Amino acid sequence: MSIEITTLLFFLTLVFFLVLGLPLAFVLGGVSVLFLYFTWGVDAFYMVASQMWGTMESFTLVAIPLFVFMAMLLERTGVARDLYRMMHLWCGGMRGGLAIGTLGICAVFGAMVGISGAAVVAMGTIALPAMLERGYDKRMVLGCINTGGGWGILIPPSIMMILYAMISGQSVGKMFAAGVLPGLLLVALTVTYVLVRSFLQPHLAPALPKEERGSWGDKLRAIRAVLLPIGIVVMVLGSIIGGLTTPTEAAAMGVFGALISAAVYRKLNWPVLQEAAIRTFKLTGMIAWILFAAHAFSSAYQGMGAQSLIEGLMMDLPGGRWAIIIVMMAIVFVMGMLLDPVGIMLITLPVFLPIVASLGFDPIWFGVLFVINMEIGYMTPPFGFNLFYLKGIVPPGITMKDIYWSVIPFVIVNIIGMGIIMLFPEIATYLPNTLF
Repeated sequence: MSIEITTLLFFLTLVFFLVLGLPLAFVLGGVSVLFLYFTWGVDAFYMVASQMWGTMESFTLVAIPLFVFMAMLLERTGVARDLYRMMHLWCGGMRGGLAIGTLGICAVFGAMVGISGAAVVAMGTIALPAMLERGYDKRMVLGCINTGGGWGILIPPSIMMILYAMISGQSVGKMFAAGVLPGLLLVALTVTYVLVRSFLQPHLAPALPKEERGSWGDKLRAIRAVLLPIGIVVMVLGSIIGGLTTPTEAAAMGVFGALISAAVYRKLNWPVLQEAAIRTFKLTGMIAWILFAAHAFSSAYQGMGAQSLIEGLMMDLPGGRWAIIIVMMAIVFVMGMLLDPVGIMLITLPVFLPIVASLGFDPIWFGVLFVINMEIGYMTPPFGFNLFYLKGIVPPGITMKDIYWSVIPFVIVNIIGMGIIMLFPEIATYLPNTLF
């Protein structure tokens, strides 16, 4: 059987079982092992086992459960509520102020937890009712929460960036540093959009009445309440980027800081620790199985010779190397509408990374573009995770149609941001090149 037919059957089988709704890890691993057996015979199992064992020995992998545990603890300390109160007092006096404050909270909260969804749930519970009561347009509010919730996978520390670093062989510290300026760029572009829209259409995001804006004493007390959790983030990122600790060691420091924060907020008790630990085990177990399956996929992909085939097809595209990057981003964008971001990463990166390297592009820069595309996938219909997180907590009067329509302008803003980073790679590479 020719390599073209084998590759086509391989990917069609993957898509078929994924469409049936079977778990990604078992589809990816099962189909890969099956095709490996028919390609290489029994020896293929030894190759897969060897690669899995190498993954288990990775010290960087330990950072994932630690960052997840830190996220689960911080999520339960009440820090999101205090952050919202601070932004409510400081930003509520201007048009669109609460929406901008919500975006700022999402950026900070995303930096704390490193995963998408936590900020969506927290802000959907706290900020959404408050803004709707004060006359904010529901689609404006939904779009802000949906967009801000996705920043957790871009603004470090980020679980997605750790996975990208492991797959690509890049430094986790460099990836974290690379995410800072692009993250701030996307925040700035989104805030600018909200400001302009609020100025042109004041009824969409009215300013708070004077009696709700608070005194200077209230504002200062609100800042004091969030200094500790923000300090944890600064400590974790500063130690990694400054070269003082490895990501794993910094994650352990973050867990210690989260425990202190929980104690200060009087939430450090057995039920909280138990729930955080169980959710950490579940999420980490899922990631581990997907990683094992990804190694089986990588072995099958290379064993069949599909890599050279796809590289050849990509290289024949008109428009040169930039056309290839644009096509890659378009593929990831479409897949982001349909599949789990972790799965997309593990399916596409073994294909894309050798091509990116052969074209002479910086893998750190490409990683930032890739993660931004994953972020867009979280908020894009029909199957973006953030859409369903949001649907689960909105009032009955808000429909899925409202949620779908709310994301369109914010997706456009994110695509513009990604285009700017493509045109000016230094936005992503400046800090890694300067600090490492």
